Amino acid sequence: MAIAAAEVKKLRDQTGLGMMQCKHALEEAQGDFKKAVEILRKKGLETVAARSGRAAREGRIGSYVHSNNKIGVVLELNCETDFVANSEEFKQLIKDLCMQVAATTPMAIARKDVAAELVEQEKDIYRAQYKDKPEQVREKIVEGKLGSFYQRVCLMEQPFIKTPETTVGQLIEGAIAKFKENIQVRRFARFELGKDEE
Repeated sequence: MAIAAAEVKKLRDQTGLGMMQCKHALEEAQGDFKKAVEILRKKGLETVAARSGRAAREGRIGSYVHSNNKIGVVLELNCETDFVANSEEFKQLIKDLCMQVAATTPMAIARKDVAAELVEQEKDIYRAQYKDKPEQVREKIVEGKLGSFYQRVCLMEQPFIKTPETTVGQLIEGAIAKFKENIQVRRFARFELGKDEE
């Protein structure tokens, strides 16, 4: 089946993966774009799993200051080699992540980094809001609301500002598949003029 170059480019733009990987995925999906994205995600997850145990001691520290000079971000992104760390695509990834943090104000990188007390506090609020519901129903609602809470406060679960149909976690997975190295956001700090740390 012939795959249009425009479709390959569209898939490449969305996933950040190589042209040939995108072309093969579209061929495997027989031109179905959503299925091709799913194929690449599955392959990406396999790559992520295979590389997640490898040490990522290289990388870069990136920064971003918003045009109004009132919001600034510093972020450390790690990889395995200085070759990848010095590539233009890796530098762009850091810049994008810094802009993401500036725009969305995440509190943590992933769920495991959110304080347990804060999670319990959120659960208590949701339980109080739905106290009239039967307990089983209420707990399902609480879990759903908690998922939305994590999507708001965890960097890896947020929709990526440039392509909201992709999460930041999926963006990182795509980078891992592309660079064939373990890539991790190590830490970040967001500063807003006149705002105290919480």
